[in-house]
Amino acid sequence: MSKMNKSEEVLKYLKEYGFIDSWKAIKLFKATRLSSIIYNLRVKGYDIESVWVEKEDTPRYVVYTLIK
Repeated sequence: MSKMNKSEEVLKYLKEYGFIDSWKAIKLFKATRLSSIIYNLRVKGYDIESVWVEKEDTPRYVVYTLIK
């Protein structure tokens, strides 16, 4: 069995947990270009929503959610 690429790992994670952000992708998969991975998954037909999160003490960031 071959090793999964980063896109496959992110997709599997989305299917299991429903959402992911850049920090989680970096920590789990060493995927530093999550927005590119999400773009490619959308091109393949996956419905993924982007939501900006803003908290007082942190820079804003995007959470990607797989729409079922």
